[in-house]
Formats: sequence, C-alpha cells, structure tokens
Amino acid sequence: MVSRSYSNLMELATGSGEEPLPSLGRRRIPRVVTASGIVPDLDCSDDDAASAASDHSSSHAPRERTIIVANQLPIRASRRAGGGGWEFSWDEDSLLRQLKDSLRAHQGRADMDFVYVGCLREDIPAADQDQVAHELFEGFRCVPTFIPADLRSRFYHGFCKQQLWPLFHYMLPLSPELGGRFDRVLWQAYVSVNKIFADKILEVISPDEDFVWVHDYHLMVLPTFLRKRFNRVRLGFFLHSPFPSSEIYKTLPVREELLRALLNADLIGFHTFDYARHFLSCCSRMLGLKYESQRGYIALEYYGRTVTIKILPVGIHLTQLQSVLNLPETGVKVAELLKQFCDRGRLLMLGVDDMDIFKGISLKLLAFEQLLMQHPEWRGKVVLVQIANPARGRGKDVQEVQDESYAMVRRINEAFGQPDYQPVILIDRPLQFYERMAYYVVAECCLVTAVRDGMNLIPYEYIIARQGNEKIDRILGLSPSTRKKSMLVVSEFIGCSPSLSGAIRVNPWNIDSVADAMDSALEIPEGEKVLRHEKHHKYVSTHDVGYWANSFLQDLERTCLDHNKRRCWGIGFGLKFRVVALDTSFKKLAVEQLVSAYRRTTTRAILLDYDGTLMPQTSFGKNPSSKTMDMLNSLCRDKNNMVLLASTKTRATLNEWFSPCENLGLAAEHGYFLRMRRDAEWEICAPATDCSWKQIVEPVMKTYTETTDGSTIEDKETAIVWCYEDADPDFGSCQAKELHDHLESVLSNEPVSVKADLNHVEVKPQGVNKGLVAKRMLSTMQEQGLLPDFILCIGDDRSDEDMFEVITTAIDGPCLNPDAEVFACTVGRKPSKAKYYLDDPADIVRLIQALANVSNQAQSSTPPSSASD
Repeated sequence: MVSRSYSNLMELATGSGEEPLPSLGRRRIPRVVTASGIVPDLDCSDDDAASAASDHSSSHAPRERTIIVANQLPIRASRRAGGGGWEFSWDEDSLLRQLKDSLRAHQGRADMDFVYVGCLREDIPAADQDQVAHELFEGFRCVPTFIPADLRSRFYHGFCKQQLWPLFHYMLPLSPELGGRFDRVLWQAYVSVNKIFADKILEVISPDEDFVWVHDYHLMVLPTFLRKRFNRVRLGFFLHSPFPSSEIYKTLPVREELLRALLNADLIGFHTFDYARHFLSCCSRMLGLKYESQRGYIALEYYGRTVTIKILPVGIHLTQLQSVLNLPETGVKVAELLKQFCDRGRLLMLGVDDMDIFKGISLKLLAFEQLLMQHPEWRGKVVLVQIANPARGRGKDVQEVQDESYAMVRRINEAFGQPDYQPVILIDRPLQFYERMAYYVVAECCLVTAVRDGMNLIPYEYIIARQGNEKIDRILGLSPSTRKKSMLVVSEFIGCSPSLSGAIRVNPWNIDSVADAMDSALEIPEGEKVLRHEKHHKYVSTHDVGYWANSFLQDLERTCLDHNKRRCWGIGFGLKFRVVALDTSFKKLAVEQLVSAYRRTTTRAILLDYDGTLMPQTSFGKNPSSKTMDMLNSLCRDKNNMVLLASTKTRATLNEWFSPCENLGLAAEHGYFLRMRRDAEWEICAPATDCSWKQIVEPVMKTYTETTDGSTIEDKETAIVWCYEDADPDFGSCQAKELHDHLESVLSNEPVSVKADLNHVEVKPQGVNKGLVAKRMLSTMQEQGLLPDFILCIGDDRSDEDMFEVITTAIDGPCLNPDAEVFACTVGRKPSKAKYYLDDPADIVRLIQALANVSNQAQSSTPPSSASD
C-alpha cells in the first residue's frame, strides 16, 4: 500500500493527481516522474508522512543506517556490449565511496548500513530507469535520482555552476562575462531538483532510526524539505566548497532562503574556521542570530533548536593510495619517470589542477617563468610538469584558461628550452590514478597555487606518495632506514592550507613571492625537508577520510540526542519554513485558559514588563499608546487587582508616561525604585549605594562609544547602559565583550555588577533585579491580608527571568493562596524559567485587552452604592 505522504509528493512533483508509483518497500523501486517547473505548493503539509515512513520500516529490525545524499552517486555506468542493458561498478575515486570503506575500520561502524541517493553521470533512457533503479538498489544500495535533461542542465550548469559556484569562490557577476547574473528560472530549477531529491529520500528513510548526511552546495535547500516532512529528522550537511564573506554572500538575491535552509540541518560542516566564520557572520548580519561556544562546540540557537557547527577538513583514503602504490604498473611508471628526469639530472616540480579559472594555472606558469628569469642556475635543471584535468564546468571562461595556458607554455619553452630540455610539460590528457601517483613519487616539490579552492587533497596525496613503501624504495634505490622528504608550496586560499604548517604558504597573486617560494623549496636543506615531511605525514596519515566521517557522525549523533525530549512543530511558509523545538513543559498561553482563571479568582497580582512586552523593541517611539493606557486603567480600576509595571526606565520617564494610571504600581531601573500606587512615595528596594563608581565607568564607556560607530550611553539614576543595537553587529558584539571585561577589571572593588545582554552592557548596584519587585509586591499584599489566587507575570528578556523564578518558587509558600493559579509567560519561543510563552508583543496586547474587557464587564455589572451607604 502506498502512503498518502508519498502520493502527495508525487502530485507536487508532477503537478497532477495521477496514481503514484510503488515505493521502495516493493520488489522494484520506481523512477520519479517530474516536470521541469518549480514546485507550486511547497507549503502543503501532511501529518501522515512520519507515521507512514515508520510503518514502512516497522517490518525491519532497527539497524544503524546513514543515508548519504549528494549530487552524484559513487557509481560508474556503461552500456553492455551489444546495447543489452547497463553495467555498473563502484567509482573508487569518489569521496562518498571512500568514506564508507574507511569508516568501517572505526570502532562501532563496521556494521553500519549505508544508502546512497544521487544522480548518475550517464543519461538513462526512461524505458530503462525502473530496471536500473532496481539493479542499483539491490546490488549497490544506491537510489538513483532521474532528472529530465533540460531541468538538470538548468540546475547543474545553470544555477550551481554559473551562480553559486562563482559566488562561493568570490567572483561577483559585475558583468555578464564575469559569472552569470541571477536568473529566477535557474533558481526555480534548483529548488525543483532539491525537491525531487527529497522525494527519493522519503522512499527509503526511517526517520526515527536513520541519519541523513547531505553533501555540498548542489543541495543546500534540501534540509528544508526534509525538516518539513519529518520535524525530528537527524540531518547533517557538509559544504565542500568555500563559504564567502558576508560582503560577497549578501549580493545573492536568495541569500536568506539558503541560510534558513541550511539551519534546518542539525549539524553543518565546513573545512576551515574561515568558512565557518563567514557563515556565522552571515547568520548574524542577515538573520540576527548569535552563536556561542558550548564546551568546545560552536552552536547557534535557532527557534529552540541547537544547530552545531563542525570544522574539520576532509582527508584522503589512505588504504586506496597505499594499494595504488603497490600496483606493478605504478613501479613501472616510476622507473620510467626516473629515467626521463632524475637520471638526466633534472628536478621535477609538479602541479595537478583542474583546468578552470580558480586553480591558478596561469599564475603558476608566470611564477615559474619568473624563477627561470631571476635564477639562471635552474635553467636546464628544473622541469615543471603541469597535469591539467578536464574542467568540471563549461563555458567561455574555461576555453580562455586553456588558450592562455597553452600560449604561456609555448612562450616559456621557446624562451628557455634547449635541444634536450623542455622547461614546462603540460599534460592535458586523462591520466590513470597510478600514473599520477608515480609523478608524485618522483616530484621534488608539489605546487598548489589555486586562487580559491574549498579543500584540495592533492598535497595530501603527494605526501603519502613521497612516503612510499618498500617496493618504491627499491626502485628509488633507497635503503629501508632512509628518512623520506617532501616539499610543498601551497596557496593561502585553499582549505588544506591551515593543516599543512610545514608548507611554504604563498599568495598566488604575488608572482614574485611564488617564484621565491619555488626557489626556496629547491634550496631548503635536506634535513629540513625531512622534518617538514614527517610533520605532514603524521597529520595526513591519522586524519584520513574515515577519521573525518567518523568525527562528523559522532557529532551528528550527539547533536540529535535530545530530539525526542522536545516538542516540535513547523512554522513559516515556503523556504522560510523552520521547526520550533521546546521543552515538553513549555506551552503557549491560551487566552481562553487565562481569561477563565481570571474570572473565577478574586485576588490577583499582575506584573508586566514594558519594553519588548507591551511595547515592541523595534518601535522608534517608546511612549505608551492610548490603547495601552486604557487597558492598564481598566485593570487598575478592578478592586480585585494589584497591577505593577516593571521597567528599566528611570523614575522620571515612568512618572511622565503613566501618571494618568492612579492605581498602577511602577518599578524603575530594574526595581531599584518602587512605587506601589500613584499617590505613594517612591521607595528604594535595595540598600542605598554611593554612585561615585560612575566616575570610573563614564570615561571607559565614552572611549568605546567614540570607537564604535552607532553606540550610545544611557545614564540613569543608579545605572549606566552602553547600547550598540545600531552598530555593526560583529564589531559591536566584539566591543561589548571587551568593554565588559574592561569594566569588571576596573570595578572589581566596587559594589556593582556588570551585565552584558542583547545589544547592551549595563552597570548597576549589586543585588538589584526585577526579582526584588516580585518579592516586594507579594510581601505587600501579604501585609494587607491578601493572598493572591491568581498571578500573571509577563516579560521578554533575561532581566525578567528573576521575576519568573520568584513567582514560580512562591507556589505552596505563605505568600500565595494554596489554590493559586500562576502564569509566568515569556515573549517568544526560547529557553526560559517561564512555563508559558506568547509569540510577540501583539499577542500580549490582545491578552491584556481580553483581561481588561472582563474587568470592564465586572465593573459595569456591579450595582452603584446607595446614598445611605
């Protein structure tokens, strides 16, 4: 039986209500029939999706399984001789295949099951797709995603390669020739393909048992589709390309959609801290999210969910490289290269790059030309062998790189060549992997000078090849005790650079610097080359692809541990969909529930925060509206109520704003000053303090204000606040931390506390907080013989948490009626000591208005007092 969720997905993808194909639970798996348009009804939800998938998996024993999703499957396909069907084999060069093999050597991973979801490189005719899908799943545990050719072209060669890939490599489309301008049609194709991938995953996923690991920028919106179907899906994402700085990324018209989609993953991985830092900066500047370090892990709080950031570069498949070194043909090729170069007194410098605009081949050739010009002693001795792999993209820029490279090779060879010496050898034919390994073995130095690259494993492969084995040592004429050596010149702008501390790091744009680095690599003493090599080999051999994959999955498991401990539900539309995850005891405050309790109680205590509660934080004018005043007056006129408004504002401001409310209690400056009624005197709730410490604080804050554009100082009677909400978020946050530490240092002997909160740093007397307000209000009512049977406390930030703590711990105490109903409510879904929440200040106003209406009705129904009374 086909689940209704799958049926709806098929209808979404095809735009029709045709009968869906059978799912993977059957003997044969289907192909997904799709249309090449964007999915029109992204927001269609289906409550049965999770249960249907769970029912499908219930017949199988639970087993740890990871679904690996990438643009391409690690499969090679070819037509059988005579055209009778297809033959398939593993692509041993694929990272996805390598991580599976290498991961199983780690403890606890030997029995892990893997399912791959992705596309084949070859176009499979529609008539063959069902059979191909069946063979791949049965023989390789692969689920192929078949995408129509025109849609795939717009997705891969269009949006991925013309827009995302250049932008992530810091190329802005300043003109049509410099990368593609944003095209909404290509974006729609990108979303559609990601949706098709989600459909395929739904065919195999068991959401309560499986982990899903999505790879690279081709599938950046896929987490949103999966999170929408399964709120608790255990989902990781790893980006294998660079992530650009916020100044570059924010030029993308769909920047927010991609960020929010990635945040629907539980764990997001990057190769380097720079890439992670740029992502976090984008989240801060464009979404207003802050990150923090939690016991060594970087984490973002996103609507109650913790999204963890993983920083770890991928490694090589050590076993595969060592097996290639042992091949007989590798030894033959090494002997051939020794005869071609070393036996003739030549030193081999090696470059291995794709023929694209970001690999810096032309810059490398210019630097090598400079080396030969400035150091004539290397002419006739040094040969640069440049292996140029075919470009993965296509277009005018690729052809220009090829033409320029060929022209420069000809120029260098004509200028410095000799009858038996060719300075540059450009190899543009496909090489077998063993041939490349042979070149690594013989090369004295490896040059990787890409102007921007996500990771680049060429240096790692070179190090392992130079370490060699006994067979290679015999061919090289080395004794078993000989210590190996290698030299690397690497660009500062590639992902592997931070992990290669023994390499010579260069700015590839600085031709003179690269030429000097080449000369240094050749001149460095042999002993130093040995030490550099040994340091690199120790790292590369221990941080292989299995180590990387195991570490990622361990962190994914840790991040998802509390999935079933929280209540989850989805909010938002389209690609702005996200899941709210909250503690099971944290509930939305129902107006009906509160009004019912309000009606049946007779002694009520109401504590309200102002900024962010009755008044939105984003409001330019903070003074209360006439509607707010009317509501407060209605509550205050009710003889059963004691109403108190607590604010960080000064006494003068509160006096000015709320003077018409005669029975409204006011607490100023976090409750340092308190007035229970309008006709009462302001009292001081904390021990009186000398404010001479302000003379220390003011000069310090003024210094930070002068150096932080957009920051201000607010001087109150008992406190001073440094605000930076209008400053650059990153710089403001950095300055706030520095200011906090500075103030704590200079005020260490003063009776004050320094508090850093969202967008401000505040200095105030010790022991002053809004919890004092709640305690004072309850004790005042107790002194008057009033034991509240109804308490409502509403606030929005950390300063209000003290009030929540006081009233919740007062339950069953002497200050409350034994049957008291207590409602502590925060604004927004976030961790809090309150038991309830409302979404925003507008909800708070509606709630207070409902209570005011009840009080108005009660007052109007009460008969007026007679004259004799």
